[in-house]
Formats: sequence, C-alpha cells, structure tokens
Amino acid sequence: MEYQIRKAKQSDLAALADVEACCFPVSEAASKEAIQKRLETFGDCFFVAEMPHGEVIGFINGCVTDRTTICDEMFADVTYHSPEGAYQSVFGLDVLPQYQRRGIAADLMEHLIADAWKRGKKGMILTCKERLIPYYERFGYRNLGKSQSVHGGAIWYDMLLERGEAID
Repeated sequence: MEYQIRKAKQSDLAALADVEACCFPVSEAASKEAIQKRLETFGDCFFVAEMPHGEVIGFINGCVTDRTTICDEMFADVTYHSPEGAYQSVFGLDVLPQYQRRGIAADLMEHLIADAWKRGKKGMILTCKERLIPYYERFGYRNLGKSQSVHGGAIWYDMLLERGEAID
C-alpha cells in the first residue's frame, strides 16, 4: 500500500478530527479545537500518513517537554510544550480502522522517533493501555508501571524510550 508521511497542516484539521473520533472513545478523543491548538503550538511534532489521492489515514503527535512522564494537563494545556525540552511525547497514534494492521502506525512511530533523535531529544514518552504495552516495547519503550493519568477514566501505563534503546 502506498502512502506518504508528512508534517500536518492546518488544512488537515477536519480530517484529523475525524480520524481521532474514529480511533478513540469520546471520553479520550481530542476535540477539533484541541487538535487545532496542537497544530498551532507543536506542528513540527505532528505527522500524518496520507494516501496518494490526499486522504489522511492516520497521524501521530505530541508536545516536547522535560518531563519523563505525561500528565493529564498536558493534553489540554499547550503551554506544557517546551521546544527545547529533552523528551518528545506521543499524545496520539491514530490510524483509521480500515487501514490498521498494515504497518502504518509503526511507520508513524518510527518517523517521530527518528525526527526526535534528529532534533537531539533524549527520549520519548507516552501512556498506553495495558494491552498495548507489548506493541510499544517492540520499539524499545520500557514500561514504567501504572500512570498517574486518569485521562478518559481509563487505566494507563507510562512508557519511556531513551536514546540508544530504540530498536533499529
């Protein structure tokens, strides 16, 4: 399957909101307004997977911080973004259901990791549900245990990938 990964643009906003709504329950999904703020604030850390005909089929995004774990406030408050911070976070890794299990999410993750290393970041952080821990471990992330996050009423786990631990 042919697709490209590129930086997200403001003109992608409606498609990004639609993909987010398909991939997460309402209690966990970022609103269109939140996605717009993310694009405006840390658009350099926001990548989309796009089909040749222009359909956005997935994306990955997150702010940069000096924190080694994600706190719930980061999802809504873009002031947590610190461009010179040491860690690239992952707020969302979304792929439309009809395109899942084709390596697109892995390509997006690998793209963001490579970009973070190129920008000199020390590591990557994310939270995930227990069933996804093995998936992220394949990239070299370490499970730090249950997160303080209660985002969307779910139980989350903190995951950390430090430079030199990534699977090549």
